[in-house]
Amino acid sequence: MNDFSLADYLRDRQVVVEQALSDALTVSFPEQIYEAMRYSLLAGGKRLRPILCLAACEMVGGELAIALPTACALEMIHTMSLIHDDLPAMDNDDFRRGKPTNHKVFGEAMAILAGDGLLAYAFECIAHTRGVPSDRLVRVIQIVAHAASHHGLVGGQVVDLAMAGRADVEESILHYIHTHKTGALLKACVLSGAVLGGAEDVADLGVYAENIGLAFQIVDDILDLTATTEQLGKTAGKDTRDDKVTYPKLWGIEASQQKAQALVAEAKAKLAKYGAQAVPLQALADFVIQRDR
Repeated sequence: MNDFSLADYLRDRQVVVEQALSDALTVSFPEQIYEAMRYSLLAGGKRLRPILCLAACEMVGGELAIALPTACALEMIHTMSLIHDDLPAMDNDDFRRGKPTNHKVFGEAMAILAGDGLLAYAFECIAHTRGVPSDRLVRVIQIVAHAASHHGLVGGQVVDLAMAGRADVEESILHYIHTHKTGALLKACVLSGAVLGGAEDVADLGVYAENIGLAFQIVDDILDLTATTEQLGKTAGKDTRDDKVTYPKLWGIEASQQKAQALVAEAKAKLAKYGAQAVPLQALADFVIQRDR
């Protein structure tokens, strides 16, 4: 894979994911809920989570098709978290991916229901996987459910809300927030893809995923300070406005960048044993810290 192009890889995989997401959620009665779900699910974005799932599956020798239902499910869960995070009771944001947030278009009640629908439907999508032993599929459901629950992104959001405006937030608490609110689902993407592909020992992949998850959030914290609303597709400067503790606030921007780079270097090293098959996942790790939105 010496001629590997991440740009081409991302473009090709995004096309596959976008089509699969659209096919998975067609409009039926009652149309309003389907339209609200599709509005946020098909609003674009990097599709990093499903692509990580697909890449992990292929790296260990699995076929893209067997990971695609789970990849779509993971994007549905991620979209649910964005819809709910944007609500006035949570982060109270008006824009997401350059468009008005779900509750601004469909109302708060419908936004809550759209998120609920996506979360539940995600597991139905995983259950539709074909060509995978049932014990392997159960393991994937456990991985994804754990990441989506109070053990993962819900727990991270709870602590994030509780710590807003406090000046005494320790680094350990900030680490908990980011490894759960953001990192847990990213880890589930990598682990579920690898399990679907037939991997038994996923310890090194777990470290890879934890590292890029934390690096991703550190970069998010930095971009919130340095990028514009137009670049981000969401409101810039929200962390400062909401008086949240972030890595740049604790360490400064330069030290935060160095930490993210160190995390990615370690993550890539954990994939060395996979040789050339690891190139896409290693390139995706670099993308995490090189992105500008």
